[in-house]
Amino acid sequence: MKIIDRYIFSSFIQKFVVILLILTIIMVLQSVWLYISEFAGKDLEFIVIAKFIFYSIPISVPITVPITILFSSIMVFGEFSEHYEFAAMKSTGISLQRAMRTLSIFIVLVGFATFYFSDKVIPASYQQFINLRRNVVKRKPARAIVANRFNDLQTFNIKVDKKYGDNDQFLDNVIIHKQVPGKKGNHTVITAKKGELISSINSNVLSLKLTDGNYYEELIPKKAKDKKKEPFVKSNFKEYTMNLNLGNINDVTVSESDYAKSRKAREVGILIKDVDSFSNDLNRDRKLYFNRIKSSSGIASSYSQLDYICKTEEFPREITDIFDMENRLKIHISSKNTISDILKQMDFFEKKLDRQKSSLNKFEIAIHEKFALGVACIVLFFIGAPIGAIIRKGGLGLPALYAFGLFLIYYFIGIFAKNTAEDGSISPFLASWLSTFIFMPLGILFTYRATNDKALLNFGEFFHKISLFFKKK
Repeated sequence: MKIIDRYIFSSFIQKFVVILLILTIIMVLQSVWLYISEFAGKDLEFIVIAKFIFYSIPISVPITVPITILFSSIMVFGEFSEHYEFAAMKSTGISLQRAMRTLSIFIVLVGFATFYFSDKVIPASYQQFINLRRNVVKRKPARAIVANRFNDLQTFNIKVDKKYGDNDQFLDNVIIHKQVPGKKGNHTVITAKKGELISSINSNVLSLKLTDGNYYEELIPKKAKDKKKEPFVKSNFKEYTMNLNLGNINDVTVSESDYAKSRKAREVGILIKDVDSFSNDLNRDRKLYFNRIKSSSGIASSYSQLDYICKTEEFPREITDIFDMENRLKIHISSKNTISDILKQMDFFEKKLDRQKSSLNKFEIAIHEKFALGVACIVLFFIGAPIGAIIRKGGLGLPALYAFGLFLIYYFIGIFAKNTAEDGSISPFLASWLSTFIFMPLGILFTYRATNDKALLNFGEFFHKISLFFKKK
């Protein structure tokens, strides 16, 4: 590596590391702020917080690395132009492409590394991140209840106004919504003025002793006519003890099946298998729904009857003419009911198929996103370097404005395309690559203009060429 290459490379690496570190810290703080409600009041150890920060860092790579490359390239080449270092390079015969050669090789390697990172590291980190969140929320039964909000403890929702005592074991104004397995809604409500948590340090059973309270339960009768009576049970108590069996809540782990619907926790090979499985299920369900609707509608039998009648008699003007007058009303009513049932089935099947297609599209997008991320790093470099050479400004002012402006355009184009692709309006492939396809010609254009010492956008030159065209005409 020559001296000029080492100088350009070292200048880029210094800014790349600093900017990446700053953006990573910002993204980690955003994650902490997003999940702070789950951690507040849990009395967590430092090692738990450190693990949360460590696992959240790789998840931010798809955002931090592309914008870091764009920002660093604009800053570095902007400083070279601002300090006339590019002018000195050009005087010795070093062009912009020659100055970018070493960094281009480095950025290509970064692109491959980013793809590997998104395919291997991010899924593993995301799984650990989810595991840690669930362990934090349900780490110890005594810490599972936070004051002034409802706390979900499997089949119970508990809210208390105040916790006090040496271990926060005493509660004021307790409200409990008890959920019945297999039934929707909260049909049982328990209130008490005082409460006390009783549990051992590593116990999976949390005893809750309530005093001076009321018990209310809605009864759900089996017969429909009894539901109009709205039966319920109501009582009061001086002392009532509840044992909340939380199972193995201190050792919460997430099995592979828990990640079946999580695209972020899947590698490319697994995602491809998932897409094949979703496609087969979608095609099978389409055939199943079609045959089910066809059989329930009686279309096949009607066709066979009409075919027989048409062979023996003249085809009637109305379909009901082949039946007796006394049966026509019954046929009309039966047909109307059948059509209504078919339309309801079709509406239900259509919504279910739409959900299946949306899941299939999301998984296809997740596959292409991993490849598009590596290519995006290369494309953004070939946009940032020429822009920096053209604007001839370094530092954090104008380069930051260009970098964040361009990245926001790139990012929101991708978000809009992916949201559009979820319902099948555009293909998942195009949605994942659209922002890259749009920015790639811009990178070629900016590189050409920077090589020829032209402005970023010269509207005077553009209008001059238009006027010459019309003069020739």
